[in-house]
Amino acid sequence: MVRVLLADDDALVRAGLRLMLRGAAGIEVVAEAADGAAVADAVRDSAPDVVLMDIRMPVMDGITATREVTGAPEPGPRVIVLTTFDAEGLVLRAMRAGAAGYLLKHTDPEEIVEAVYRAARGEPVLSPSAARALIDHAAAGDGTDTRTADAARRLALLSPREREIADAVADGRSNAEIGERLFLSVGTVKATVSSALAKLGLDNRIQLALLAHDARRHDAVDAPEEFS
Repeated sequence: MVRVLLADDDALVRAGLRLMLRGAAGIEVVAEAADGAAVADAVRDSAPDVVLMDIRMPVMDGITATREVTGAPEPGPRVIVLTTFDAEGLVLRAMRAGAAGYLLKHTDPEEIVEAVYRAARGEPVLSPSAARALIDHAAAGDGTDTRTADAARRLALLSPREREIADAVADGRSNAEIGERLFLSVGTVKATVSSALAKLGLDNRIQLALLAHDARRHDAVDAPEEFS
């Protein structure tokens, strides 16, 4: 059974989500929160597997609440941001805060239900516009800012195998695809990803992919020029 917490300041939105999820097999809505500040307490009290998190809420916004929930020392729930806003900056902030997914509220109900299942399995969940925002971010910039330098420094903490797999994650490859490419079992790939996340203090594959993209941009700028 996948336990779900609904975090949204609009009671009608929460009611609609509750009704939608009630009809899904293997999903139970265990708690609700009407503002961001109430989310952490609701997580502690109800131990959800997945949180559907709005961004604009009173007292504390959903991105700050996501960071608070995912940054706890003990393993926490997977957070799917469910919002009406798809600006690139918000997508990136949510992913860096630890969100495992980003969906828009006009997403089809069947897709939202499937996203809950996928998040509970540890898989990333992105709307097409959110995925595009991450791709645009990866392609943009000249790699000279402080963030990319910090990303390169952090990635240097990984073993060669962990870095190789981190780069494959950044390319959007699944565990099965990485295993086939590197002649490793899926279990070995999963264990290596988990090891890399632990070393870097990250919560999920999306954060690892963003960090690897930033490190690549820094490495590309620092690479020595070749002359013919």
